[in-house]
Amino acid sequence: MELVFWGVRGTVPVSGRPFLKFGGRTACASLMTDSEEKLIIDAGTGIRGLGGMFKTENNRKTLRITLLLTHFHLDHVIGLPFFEPLFSPDAEIAFYSFTEPEETEGNLRRLFSGGLFPVELDQTPSRKIYKKEEAEGFFIGGVKVTTCPLHHPQGSVAYKLETDGRSIVFATDTEHPETGIDERLAAFAGGASCLIYDATFTPEEYESEYRGWGHSTWQAGTKIARRAGVRKLLLSHFNPDHSDQKIREILRLARKEFPRSDCAREGMRLKI
Repeated sequence: MELVFWGVRGTVPVSGRPFLKFGGRTACASLMTDSEEKLIIDAGTGIRGLGGMFKTENNRKTLRITLLLTHFHLDHVIGLPFFEPLFSPDAEIAFYSFTEPEETEGNLRRLFSGGLFPVELDQTPSRKIYKKEEAEGFFIGGVKVTTCPLHHPQGSVAYKLETDGRSIVFATDTEHPETGIDERLAAFAGGASCLIYDATFTPEEYESEYRGWGHSTWQAGTKIARRAGVRKLLLSHFNPDHSDQKIREILRLARKEFPRSDCAREGMRLKI
């Protein structure tokens, strides 16, 4: 199982020399499965580069894509109108979210309407399917997908991707409780090969300004990684104000608390 990161930033994309190592595009990752199906998590600006790769791979075969949406905040869906397979009649895209199919479709339609984009979602020639995630989980290309609700304004979910006794938990956009840790998420991530966790704020930033914003810290990530007994902690969803230098410092501190910590970056291939 290999997860590829196409965007690891949160809130808004950024560019320039201070952001070259970890990248400035917003959340998107893809998973290589044993079948021809393509599995994607979130549609931030990183999905644009991924879409171009799919175009070069496709030889007039039906391109089956499953897009798992953690939630509908702009930084996680803003890349969708620029996703090339959306405009291909050879593509079939299944959108999964925690909302009912009609609400998922409505949320995505708004990205393409009201003067925000020149083409309506219905005018794009790909076949689109909208599905609500099943509580007991579901399978995509031999990968079992399960979800866990997270603490975030308007809602968000974590995804667990499991195959052959290995698992990746993708948990961006969550806020830790005032005391202790999110025990529900810790149980969900228990024994995972890798936990990908929200490191939007430093502990100092969180305490001084950002309580209640729905995001977490590297320190909270190390605590939940220890409790869950995960093999690796991968910090992600980086603050647009945090430069490469700042993220390196965050990683240095995180490794003091949980030595098996690392930071996600654009282009990283995570083999589990």
